[in-house]
Amino acid sequence: MDLNKIKTLLEKKIEELGFEPVSITRKVEKGDVLLSIVVDRVEPIDMNTIVDVSGKLSSYLDEIDDSDEKYFLDVSSLGAEKPLKIEQLPKYVGSYVNVHVNNAIDGLNIFEGNLDEVKENSITLSYRVKTRVKTVVILFNNIYKIRLAIKF
Repeated sequence: MDLNKIKTLLEKKIEELGFEPVSITRKVEKGDVLLSIVVDRVEPIDMNTIVDVSGKLSSYLDEIDDSDEKYFLDVSSLGAEKPLKIEQLPKYVGSYVNVHVNNAIDGLNIFEGNLDEVKENSITLSYRVKTRVKTVVILFNNIYKIRLAIKF
C-alpha cells in the first residue's frame, strides 16, 4: 500500500462522509501492517457511527488500493473529551468544556462548565461552585488547553 498515493483520496472520501480527517497513518507492528484513520466532526461520534464509517472506508480502500498488501484497518475518533482548537470554539457554544489557563483567574487554573459565548479574543464560561453558578471571561491568550468534558 502506497499511503502517499491513497491519502488524498481517503481524505476526500472522509470529507464526503461528513467528517474531518484528523490523521491517516500506516505503521508496522509485530509484522502486521496497521492503517489507522482518525476522524472528527462537531456532532458526537458513537460506536455505531465508527462501525459505519469503517465499513465504507474499507470498501473504498478495496477500490482505490491496487496493492496485494494485507493490513488491518483501524478507524477511530478523538473521543468524548476531544481537544478543541481556538478557531473551532464557535461551533461548540453550548457545550460542556474543560479549560486550563496559563495565569490563574480568581485563584483557579482549571474551569469546567458551559461554553456560553465566543468573542473575538475571549470566551465566556459558566461554571458551578457548590450550588452557585459563576461566569468567567477567559482571554484566548490565557488558554493553555481546552477540551470537551463529560458532565456528571
